[in-house]
Amino acid sequence: MSKSMAQHRLPDDFGLEDDLDFPSDDARAPAHGSGAFDLDDDLAFDGDFDASDSTGALETLPTIRPSGPAGGALQFTAPPPPAGFNPVGAMIAGAEAALGEVSVPRIAIHVFAERQDTAEAAQRAAADRRLSRASCTVRLGGVATAFEVYQSEPTPALIIVENAAPGPQMLDELDRLAECCDAGTKVVVIGAANDIGLYRELMRRGVSEYLVAPIQPLQLIGAIGGLFNDPHAPFVGRTIAFIGARGGVGASTIAHNTAYALSERMSAQTVIVDFDLPFGTAGLDFNQDPLTGVADALSQPERLDPVLLDRMMVRCTDNLSLFAAPATLDNDWDVSPEAFEEVAQRIRGTAPYVVLDLPHQWNAWVRRMVVGADEVVVVATPDLASLRNAKNMIDLARAARPNDAPPRLVLNQVGLPGRPEIPLKDFNNALGIEPALVLPFDAKLFGAAANNGQMVLEVGAKSKAAEGIQHLAQVVAKRELVALPAPKKQASGGGSLFAKLFKKR
Repeated sequence: MSKSMAQHRLPDDFGLEDDLDFPSDDARAPAHGSGAFDLDDDLAFDGDFDASDSTGALETLPTIRPSGPAGGALQFTAPPPPAGFNPVGAMIAGAEAALGEVSVPRIAIHVFAERQDTAEAAQRAAADRRLSRASCTVRLGGVATAFEVYQSEPTPALIIVENAAPGPQMLDELDRLAECCDAGTKVVVIGAANDIGLYRELMRRGVSEYLVAPIQPLQLIGAIGGLFNDPHAPFVGRTIAFIGARGGVGASTIAHNTAYALSERMSAQTVIVDFDLPFGTAGLDFNQDPLTGVADALSQPERLDPVLLDRMMVRCTDNLSLFAAPATLDNDWDVSPEAFEEVAQRIRGTAPYVVLDLPHQWNAWVRRMVVGADEVVVVATPDLASLRNAKNMIDLARAARPNDAPPRLVLNQVGLPGRPEIPLKDFNNALGIEPALVLPFDAKLFGAAANNGQMVLEVGAKSKAAEGIQHLAQVVAKRELVALPAPKKQASGGGSLFAKLFKKR
């Protein structure tokens, strides 16, 4: 049985993680040589391993909050935080943006923790959506427990072991553990000493990663993802799922306009996926009538490749592509949740931003899309049904995504004449979340855009609604807007929107 374990190399720069989400870990440093986690190589240590008190910070993108007129319908600045509001939402969102996309294969992970808070952090990491394919077991006891366990069972793909002992003692205990480790097993060590010398010796002996306690769930997830990251894996974009709290709240309109702002105000390649197969409106909103679309992709998900995906998409502008829904009732559209998941994953490789326009229904595949998206936006109107449904959606997303930022809330059609509305303050207090955007009811602006097959940013570029949509695009993308010339739409084949809608198929 081989005693060696794969060695994980880190970048040449190292520093502390964010002092809120990622505790100090400036023991990170370049790994030199190709040593193995091996008992046969003895090392004499001179001096003690003292923790460093140096500080650092992980830079995160700011959340932009433009201010609106006091008392106006369009509000960007928040009222005082309501009861139950989570004040660390923005912090979590920044950490999630810094973490990036993590993909962990179907492996077994064993965690042996000495501290209770380390065990709790590992349990929270194991419940995260990014580790959904991995099987994680958390035990208390450290290296001694790990050595006892592996006397009678094989080692998994990854062992995470905590050891707060001084450097020489830690190495002796880890050398003993190496005797019972199978070939190919990776080891992550969590220690108390923030010492570069200790880190380098651990790397020389084949330890894959060294973290300094206390650790946070996202920090552990990032370390695991780094070990199993495939440098040859295809590019994966960021998914933003839009779903309405009830029918008719304008979730599709907000999704399409936000995607347009991402593509044309940020110069970012963006794809809209209209998953409302029988009633989708993305084709109408962009004055397009594609012959193929998301239904064709769902019928043959295993055959999708970049070339076929490009043929199925229609170009709305230079930076915006559309996977339109068929919007017909000729089919019952009984598609498996696995097909939806596979198509969404394949489309993620086509652009940095993928906007998922989800229908107002609830089944297995919609739930998977909501839980698995990088960003979730719930669109509601200030009425009782929207309040109840939005609360259910937000509570479910928070429970299923414990280490992600809470869903974004958009309150739409505020100030509809003659309709009694729940006050904004009461709406916030009930949900425990601050709206990312409050849009006023503007039938003229949105109606003109819809009937012309245009976006609000085209029809009323200087309107409050356009300003709000651009703000929402910044929030979900965590990027700044850039000044760009007016976009050029692709030719749509001529003919009016109504002629295309009612022409014979």
